[in-house]
Amino acid sequence: MGWFDKLKEGLTKTRDSLADKIGEVLSLNKKIDEELFEELEEAMIMSDIGYKTSSEIIDTLRKRVKENKISDSENVKQTLKEIIVEMMGNNDMGIIPENTPAVFLIVGVNGVGKTTSIGKMAYYLKNKGFKVALAAGDTFRAAAIDQLEVWGRRCGIEVIKHQEGSDPAAVIFDAIQSAKAKKADILICDTAGRLHNKKNLMEELRKINKILEKEYSQAYKQTLLVLDATTGQNALIQAKQFMEVSDVNGIILTKLDGTAKGGIVIAVSNELNIPVKMIGVGEGIEDLQEFNPKAFVDAIF
Repeated sequence: MGWFDKLKEGLTKTRDSLADKIGEVLSLNKKIDEELFEELEEAMIMSDIGYKTSSEIIDTLRKRVKENKISDSENVKQTLKEIIVEMMGNNDMGIIPENTPAVFLIVGVNGVGKTTSIGKMAYYLKNKGFKVALAAGDTFRAAAIDQLEVWGRRCGIEVIKHQEGSDPAAVIFDAIQSAKAKKADILICDTAGRLHNKKNLMEELRKINKILEKEYSQAYKQTLLVLDATTGQNALIQAKQFMEVSDVNGIILTKLDGTAKGGIVIAVSNELNIPVKMIGVGEGIEDLQEFNPKAFVDAIF
């Protein structure tokens, strides 16, 4: 199965909730009037695009319909698709670093699929020809260290680790030295997901960032936040909380195959003003892929 087919299959539930509702509204309303716009907005809010983003999309749609004198529903649908793609931005940058060496700091609460995403991301980047190393910086949970090791073995990638309970900053320090010595292109660092204790997490991330600046100042650095798409609008709340404690440059959205709330991708891109870098549309090692707004919208519709 090709990537687009996987994406399409992974977004089945979202397509059933969002595209089918929109299709229904457009087929029932022969007239393009205010009632049609209101029904479209309602369909979008129900699919977890949320009120703010949905009303922005519909406002733009109203203007374009008027400007371009659009009079049939098929053109309304096409225009709607174009607006959504524009809103999610042109994500040419994707996950591929601007230059190497590069370091990715991965943040997110426990249970969102953070460690799994790191493993799949490492596999993806290795297949793109990069030499990748992993740092088990979530020393809070023994399971996180073990899980990362399993992924390291699966991908044939070295994992730098200490035992449970040790200082995460010390793990990152050792990982940097190892990455330098072995000339790794990309170092991906796991971190603890203790958002309920913001103060600890802030302190931990501050220490890690300090070490990165001091020991790896030449590296291209990004902090990526992992969110679980099945939580819908709650993912947005979580993202805002993480943005208070760290400088987030991009989002990885997991579990899109298990939810009808895929509209959250549009809300996240728009409301946080942070690009979605990768999306997970299945359980397989290859099912975490770079996000492409146009392919995403095409797959939904």
